[in-house]
Amino acid sequence: MMKIPANLFIFVLAVQAAFGLTAALAETNSFPVIIRVDASRTWGELRPVWRFFGADEPNYAGLKDGRKLMAELGGLRPQTVFFRTHNLLTSGDGTPALKWGSTGAYREDAQGRAIYNWTILDRIFDTYLECGVKPYVEIGFMPEDLSLKPEPYQHQWTPTARYDQIYTGWAYPPKDYAKWSELVYQWTKHCVEKYGRAEVGKWYWEVWNEPNIGYWRGTPEEFFKLHDCAIDAVRRALPTARVGGPDVAGGPGGKFLHNFLEHCLRGTNYATGRIGTPIDFISFHAKGAPKFVAGHVQMGMASQLRDINAAFAVVAGFPELKDKPIVIGESDPDGCAACQGPQLGYRNTTMYSSYIAASFAREHDLMDRQGVNLEGVLTWAFEFEDQPWFAGFRALASNGIDLPVLNVFRMFGKMSGQRLRVESDGAVSLDELLKGGVRSRPDVSALASLDVNQLFVFVWHYHDDDLPGPDAEVELALNGLPWPDGEARLQHFRIDAGHSNAFAEWQRIGSPPQPSPAQYAQLEKAGQLTSLGAPQTVRFESGGTTVRFKLPRQAVSLLVFERNQ
Repeated sequence: MMKIPANLFIFVLAVQAAFGLTAALAETNSFPVIIRVDASRTWGELRPVWRFFGADEPNYAGLKDGRKLMAELGGLRPQTVFFRTHNLLTSGDGTPALKWGSTGAYREDAQGRAIYNWTILDRIFDTYLECGVKPYVEIGFMPEDLSLKPEPYQHQWTPTARYDQIYTGWAYPPKDYAKWSELVYQWTKHCVEKYGRAEVGKWYWEVWNEPNIGYWRGTPEEFFKLHDCAIDAVRRALPTARVGGPDVAGGPGGKFLHNFLEHCLRGTNYATGRIGTPIDFISFHAKGAPKFVAGHVQMGMASQLRDINAAFAVVAGFPELKDKPIVIGESDPDGCAACQGPQLGYRNTTMYSSYIAASFAREHDLMDRQGVNLEGVLTWAFEFEDQPWFAGFRALASNGIDLPVLNVFRMFGKMSGQRLRVESDGAVSLDELLKGGVRSRPDVSALASLDVNQLFVFVWHYHDDDLPGPDAEVELALNGLPWPDGEARLQHFRIDAGHSNAFAEWQRIGSPPQPSPAQYAQLEKAGQLTSLGAPQTVRFESGGTTVRFKLPRQAVSLLVFERNQ
């Protein structure tokens, strides 16, 4: 059967829809895509930017399902995965709730003297380290006894409440910056004494969260003072500590990122009185903007990529920061992990996994375009304890069962070596993505790397609209491999409706509100990364070969070629 070019196929779909020719459409169940990987053209090391995660609620990490998931994250690439969380200095007894956590690290006696208690904080960090995960330390929020406006303090937010109800006494500046500085110093000093200078020196330390919106109830200058005092305190306790910020919302956050960097480079430090504030890494946040239109979810990848591109441009505008590591401290399809609603219906499905696949690859492209140093992309998703099964939160697991999106990170974790040049006639161009997202046609492309005797090709089939669509008939052409003629073992991993998909399995068995032990084991197995059939043998000649396969809409594949020696 003659293959139809991808752009002509989209035109045919539009004409058929207009005239109601559903029978003709039913006969067209795939469209062709040619992906070419040239192993002789490299772009340097494939950076493991994916190895950063985070959540609002710090106390979930030590609970049953939280510890299980943390161990899975640590197992992706032990000792190199990082976790960031809010509320590490928030007052309370450590009982978690949606968008809430606490550690009770600081209080004052009747005479206003500081009393420190590291018990809950130690329990949190102990859990990370035991699971092979390191802290990305967010210094915040404000303890009740130190807040300039402490009442009301703990919020009672639910997914049906207005988001701004979370901004209570913890979001205010300190009543005494010297006490704030001493709290941070004592905390850092305690971490060094407990975990050792070498270990703590590997962590990231930054101040607060999204200080350009409601999370900070002070002025920008007051935030700069908060930041300077905290960073100075960390460095006094550990001069080699890795410090940065500002984890601003909305990419550059208007002028906020620029002004923050200007302050760090050329402003007067509020703590020392000298010019400049140490900055070892730069962090900002970028979110997508999903909508519910015409009865389905429509993602907004363009919004997220534009924020990233704009923030990269701000960093690139400072020549002295060209090589400074950047961590996108929250990088997600939407802005609220604990929120629910029809526009968030992508979360349990392979739409989430394919979005992550396509967006992470394009973040590499934006890095190359702007000439900056992207070190990390942090996924703000973890788990929510004691909630209904597949409740619609943005999470990596539900009740201890892994969601399809977690398997994207398992795929990323398998990849290593040098990043390779990839061309795909099914790809949506970077400029088109920035302008309008993936709306007129699907985005089918790949990320590839070569590591001595292994070749990795990570392929996605993504569309912003959560609607049925035809499969992509992928022809993967590999060339330029420095391997002698011979055979290689091919293992093909897949995330789709029938593979690496516990949510689809839960639906298949009737969506039980309380799965039996046997059903739980079945779901647990379905949540793992699985192969598309048994491994195959592929013949390489003159440094190349061609592989063909179908890739359904919103599916992701990882092809691992291992040369026989």
